[in-house]
Amino acid sequence: MIRRLKYNEIDFKKYADCLGKSEQRKYSASKNFLDVTTNNQWDILIYNDYEAVMPVPFILKKGVKIVHNPLICQQLGIFSVKDDKKINEQFLIFFQKNYLIRDYHFNETNSFDSKLKTKKNFLLYSDDYTKVFAKYSPKRKRKLRLDDEVKENSELKEINYQEAEIFIKKNVVGLDKEKDTDTLLKTLKTFHSSKHLRFLAFYYHHEITNMIAIYSDYDTIALLGTFNDKKYIKMAGASTLIDHVIRENIENYIFDFEGGNLPSIEEFFRGFRPVLKNYAVIENSKKTLIRNFARFLMRGRFS
Repeated sequence: MIRRLKYNEIDFKKYADCLGKSEQRKYSASKNFLDVTTNNQWDILIYNDYEAVMPVPFILKKGVKIVHNPLICQQLGIFSVKDDKKINEQFLIFFQKNYLIRDYHFNETNSFDSKLKTKKNFLLYSDDYTKVFAKYSPKRKRKLRLDDEVKENSELKEINYQEAEIFIKKNVVGLDKEKDTDTLLKTLKTFHSSKHLRFLAFYYHHEITNMIAIYSDYDTIALLGTFNDKKYIKMAGASTLIDHVIRENIENYIFDFEGGNLPSIEEFFRGFRPVLKNYAVIENSKKTLIRNFARFLMRGRFS
């Protein structure tokens, strides 16, 4: 039996226990991560007594809940000891019947009988770094061999939030609104304060040319953001930063690239020879959302 629980009804200990034992375990489904990225606006669906759980983030529009995956939260979905297609399908049916959905992302382990659209992500699994590096593409290895002049005048350094914020504001791309940038910065600042997030910068002649935001939790290091000064885009600063993090962590952690749907980004990530992992998504247009809203209104399904 599947039930819906509002935030103030959730037994967070049982929720955390279910996540911790789950086959699909994801840092992005943790209470801390969701509290920050949704501002505490999330429900959960549960199967029986927390045998399986599904976090459901939402935004409020005139008091109406609309499911919307939060910024920099790539995957959520269903979490259980063993992924079960039949149970997942029950979650899916209940979810679509009881929520207005703008977009929702399941995780790469979730399987369904229904045909859902998929998106791409890339992972490097824990292994000896020399073995991981040996699989890099020839182009990526070549990029990592910096010119002597660049090598002599560059360095990698961890920076604080204030320095990162200045660079992000100057170089952020891919966000549609100024509000989205503000939301991103607020989220990164909170994660940095909680010690889950680090900013690593590539300096060339004492100037930051590239920066990455790295989130650590569970057994995963996740690339939450890559920011580049366009003037130095061909200098391979971003590749050098990512390779540095992989070299320092891959023996004990999975490295999650957190994306790969844009052709240019996919090509860049593929150079590290990660494993392609598709995950199911539900995405509805505004037109479909309005049509579903009318249907929900008639059925009195809002809560």
